[in-house]
Amino acid sequence: MIPRLTMENKTEDYNIYGAYFAPLRSSDGVKMLVDGLEGEDLASIPEHWFSYAAPPASAHTALALLYSFFTAAALIGNGLVIYIFATTKSLRTSSNLLILNLAILDFIMMAKAPIFIYNSAMRGYATGVIGCQIFSVMGSYSGIGAAMTNACIAYDRHSTITRPLDGRLSRGKALLMVAIIWIYATPWSLMPLFQVWGRYVPEGYLTSCTFDYLTNTFDTKLFVACIFVCSYVFPMSFIIYFYSGIVKQVFAHEAALREQAKKMNVESLRSNQNASAESAEIRIAKAALTVCFLFVASWTPYGVMSLIGAFGDQRLLTPGVTMIPAVACKTVACIDPWVYAISHPKYRQELQKRMPWLQINEPDDNASTGTNNTANSSAPAASA
Repeated sequence: MIPRLTMENKTEDYNIYGAYFAPLRSSDGVKMLVDGLEGEDLASIPEHWFSYAAPPASAHTALALLYSFFTAAALIGNGLVIYIFATTKSLRTSSNLLILNLAILDFIMMAKAPIFIYNSAMRGYATGVIGCQIFSVMGSYSGIGAAMTNACIAYDRHSTITRPLDGRLSRGKALLMVAIIWIYATPWSLMPLFQVWGRYVPEGYLTSCTFDYLTNTFDTKLFVACIFVCSYVFPMSFIIYFYSGIVKQVFAHEAALREQAKKMNVESLRSNQNASAESAEIRIAKAALTVCFLFVASWTPYGVMSLIGAFGDQRLLTPGVTMIPAVACKTVACIDPWVYAISHPKYRQELQKRMPWLQINEPDDNASTGTNNTANSSAPAASA
């Protein structure tokens, strides 16, 4: 086993790393992933990556262009969400604090992308250990924070729909949830940073970084198992439980209405006003469900990859393969704000007022008292 890098024996370990991996570096004219690296940069890379050749320059270029597009879409989209939700009084509701928090986390997720883009432009681990640590901490806070925020949004939707009279989220409770989300993400983000438990390392083409899931030690395996459960299984379980409860409630309510209508010999018990109110509520619930589904679809590949790295056949994890989940988990940060733009009535109305050139054409619900009450109580409170 290669000795672990420590501050006390830094120079000695650098020499050992260089000597140990010399046979795995450039041979027969093939450029390896780690060629040109030495010292602290070399020591921070899991030995799994030392046996792989460097990717073609076109792969770096393609990923840099893709991340540039993702970054622009995410920063503009989430920036708009943050700006409008923070500056519009009618949208500054308790429940929408969760939406604002999710937008901030998505913004942070892609604010670190310039590090990746620069590394790709330089064809490797150009920002070194410092860039890797910054990239990883921002990714950890935003990823784990977004997971728990989605769980809280699912809880809010469940409470609002299943308990419409007393299920509304108070401002104090919403602020407490946001604080707990950041506190919850802090140990998982800082322990690898200070190498208290786990560490942050480069992955794939050595242009992005994450927690170490490849080093074959008990500590690494235990860390991977714990962070997988705490940052993926827990929020996923909450999301599934709360949204299944919403579906069950909606089906039961619809069945009761149909049964009552049959007894009264009428086609429907709903008035036009109630139909409009339900429409606003259902649109918001669909938006929340869509965002949570995107989270699940985006982060599941990464979770599976980390488990394979820690407990499975690491030969499956080539540099190219590991870049796919890394890209997938970034897509949710780009798509979330546009889901709001499509599905959140009050957000669309505010966008329409401030940016009429977008041609959104969302009906103004302030024209009707009943619809206005619904928008002010249900629509902003529900979201996602």
